[in-house]
Amino acid sequence: MKSPEFCYIQPKSIHDALGCLQQYGSDATVLAGGQSLMASLNMRLSSPAILIDINGITELNGISIVEGQLRIGAMTRQVELEHSPLVSQHAPLITMVMPHIAHPAIRNRGTIGGSIAFADPAAELPACMVALKGQIVVQGPDGERRITAEEFSQGLFETALTDNELLTAIEIPIAKETQRFGFRELARRHGDYAMVGVCAASDWSSDNLIDLRLAYFNLGPGPVLAEQTANDICRSWSQEHNERSLNQLGNELDPTDDLNATSAMRVHLAKVLTRRVLQEWAS
Repeated sequence: MKSPEFCYIQPKSIHDALGCLQQYGSDATVLAGGQSLMASLNMRLSSPAILIDINGITELNGISIVEGQLRIGAMTRQVELEHSPLVSQHAPLITMVMPHIAHPAIRNRGTIGGSIAFADPAAELPACMVALKGQIVVQGPDGERRITAEEFSQGLFETALTDNELLTAIEIPIAKETQRFGFRELARRHGDYAMVGVCAASDWSSDNLIDLRLAYFNLGPGPVLAEQTANDICRSWSQEHNERSLNQLGNELDPTDDLNATSAMRVHLAKVLTRRVLQEWAS
């Protein structure tokens, strides 16, 4: 199929892009990497009157350290994240995740901002940002604001972005030496959307687990942070206790049935993947 008709605008600065969003509001859609948007246009699932292409805005690119945070521009390509020394040093969970996102051809064009703004519940990066306590930086007519990754997701393909705001960057606390990270997902084929996945970040004092974040994807309308289970695991680190804690994971997850798996199977798989992360840390 072919996409519906639309007007095309290519601003050269954030200021110009915000002006377009202010003028056209909900009639406009922002084009970043386009790896999801172009498919939805061609299938007539999206039909914007105005397409705002932000690929020419160079100030949205780049990876840097700013005031103790790893700052990633919204238009930074996923392949840049995959091979960035700064990312591997200061946010190793992202480096773990990147090879599992689609295929190299997709990562060559896909952007971190586009993936987070699209808010697909099966996508890895939104859950990764939740696990890392990331903040989403957006700009609008009233200036810049920061939204926690947990609050940014508002449901299926819905975010806290307003019609006249632009996602400009992501900020992540720099990883500490006491932290460990883990990632697991299960897909029918490498590069397919995962049936279930988990992004995990932990902080340790000696051999004691003092902080744990378990963020799941494709187990709800957005990333799911299993706080109760994580807090229970932190109370006592042992294989027996961890197993008891994982048994209550189903109380925090409420996935739906689909052609790939039932709700019960998804919860079971979430337990299996989380157990593997915990066993890796134990060894």
